[in-house]
Amino acid sequence: MTLLAEIKSFSKPLIANLQKLGISHLPALLLHLPLRYIDETSISLIQELKLGESAQVEGKIIHAEVSYKPRKALIARLQDTSGQLTLRFLHFYPSQIAALKEGNRLRVYGEVRSGFFGYEMVHPTCKTAGEKTVVAETLTPVYPTVAGLTQASLRKAISIAMTAEHLQETLPASVYNRLQLPSFAASIKALHHPAPDANLQAMQLKTSPEWRRLAFDELLAQQLSMRKHYARRRSIDAPRFVPSRTLVSALLKSLPFALTQAQQKVALEIERDLQQPHPMQRLLQGDVGSGKTIVACMAALQGIESAWQVALMAPTEILAEQHYRKMQCWLAPLQIKIAWLTGSQSKKERETALNAIRSGEAQLVVGTHALFQESVTFHKLGLAIIDEQHRFGVEQRLALRKKGQPEPHQLMMSATPIPRTLSMSYYADLDVSVIDELPPGRTPIVTRLVADERRGEILQRVREACIQGNQAYWVCPLIEESEALQLQTANDTYAMMQHEFPELKVGLVHGRMKPAEKQAVMAGFINGETQLLVATTVIEVGVDVPNASLMVIEHAERMGLSQLHQLRGRVGRGAAKSTCILLYQKVEDQQLSEMARARLKVIYENSDGFVIAQEDLHLRGPGEFLGVRQSGVPMLKIADLERDTDLLEAAKSVADELLLRYPEAVEGHLERWMGSAGDWIKV
Repeated sequence: MTLLAEIKSFSKPLIANLQKLGISHLPALLLHLPLRYIDETSISLIQELKLGESAQVEGKIIHAEVSYKPRKALIARLQDTSGQLTLRFLHFYPSQIAALKEGNRLRVYGEVRSGFFGYEMVHPTCKTAGEKTVVAETLTPVYPTVAGLTQASLRKAISIAMTAEHLQETLPASVYNRLQLPSFAASIKALHHPAPDANLQAMQLKTSPEWRRLAFDELLAQQLSMRKHYARRRSIDAPRFVPSRTLVSALLKSLPFALTQAQQKVALEIERDLQQPHPMQRLLQGDVGSGKTIVACMAALQGIESAWQVALMAPTEILAEQHYRKMQCWLAPLQIKIAWLTGSQSKKERETALNAIRSGEAQLVVGTHALFQESVTFHKLGLAIIDEQHRFGVEQRLALRKKGQPEPHQLMMSATPIPRTLSMSYYADLDVSVIDELPPGRTPIVTRLVADERRGEILQRVREACIQGNQAYWVCPLIEESEALQLQTANDTYAMMQHEFPELKVGLVHGRMKPAEKQAVMAGFINGETQLLVATTVIEVGVDVPNASLMVIEHAERMGLSQLHQLRGRVGRGAAKSTCILLYQKVEDQQLSEMARARLKVIYENSDGFVIAQEDLHLRGPGEFLGVRQSGVPMLKIADLERDTDLLEAAKSVADELLLRYPEAVEGHLERWMGSAGDWIKV
């Protein structure tokens, strides 16, 4: 692989700027593709210009001045044989003032807008024009760049990189022939130097054959890397658990409910994994309330019955404590010793827990991030269960796995359903189980969209629900910019609710409360002593109160779909008819933004978490689902999981064949696309 530093014509400043873009070798430079294209292959007359379209015109500057009203701007008039055009610059340099001097002949390119003096261009690109100035022979690419690196410098550097040596195929031609995709060399040349007759719309939308070829290559590199990682994991030793003959049966007999068919199927998949001599890496997906915790508990019992310790880690103390209480309820009758470990414990409590973990007395350990701290030593860790896995970083999950020798099995759980295309790509290195069935007896949650101006009606609805013996949540708005401001809003809302409902017991819970306070408030709500709980989004996961049948979410327009769905899932957990009211704010009588309206429409019309997740992927992209799972892993730059689903399917189907028949070619492909053999995922 040729490094940029090895190219004599590349200066040190150029190399430094390219490295800011993450480019350190020639393949990466070749794959630094345009954001868009400018058509400078023809010159239009000013009288031919059309509003809203981009065009190139050439003429003489007949007037230029710096105007200070209504705001400072550099304004010039360009004239050709057919008319005049205003050029406007709101941000400019002395060199631009000199370039726009009266009498200078310029060629300008920009979008045509309507101005006070007729058509105008705002911040057009300008070039000095003369008799020998030629018209561009190809569409002009515009690249992502950084300060100090001009488009001209980037174009020149990329042209130098486009040598035959670096445009060779890495994989057999048959892979591309069956998909009717062009060669790598033809694709790179067409995207960096597109012909004048190229379909500009297809180029901009990345749907041309050349864009599709590189999107397929990128998806294939991702699949190959994931498969290599998956295969490598099977060469690592792990504890072999025997099927549980006693504890799981005793647990299931003690439960007041029967497992659904989906739960039974998933439990069997996990049981088989835990019997293997290599580490399980399984993601357990299930919609809110589908019963993931009992399945995880069965896996824990299989490990305990095989004489191994199990760790259960959750991202918040509220959720961790919820798990701890459930596990105590289910497992204490089975004489299972459970330890509780969080960062807020007293020194004495912590030492007691650490000693029990170290000695092996604690068979199951439940806690938060405290579980992977250096001071925690397991006697014999065989299984790590991680809830809401996307809330933890790669290194955090790795730190917990390193607590066991040999490497423990890992079961990750998520109540945020992952769309199929995302599961096929970014999660292709994991085995995935899905609980796609809710327990019987769950009543559907009715969702209502209500403008904030009808707040009085909603308050009355809350009063009626609580007086009838039910309980309610009032969720305060999410204010990402300021945790302190969110806290203040929660406190203000709590005071307002106490004033509004003197006849009700109102509670308040937020993330900044001391654990003992939080625990007392939650206990009061769970026990039915508190009728109305004012909360921040800290209750998004883990809170299970069957008697809570009403939730009001303020400023619902600020929240993502998955978060709204998670919050909504806190009600509807009992037999009572449940309602979730999404209060949205109108700003100065303006309508909601397109994005906010689309999100609220989806959550209003759908209760299926997987449908909602797919829409969230469409609206906000994959980053919202990945969270910090793949910290350091490159996001797809060319391929789009929705647009290129057929290419993803093709990449998935061909990956195994390539690994088996062309291992050396696979290494070359991964080197081109990932800079190494593709060993970039740790899970």
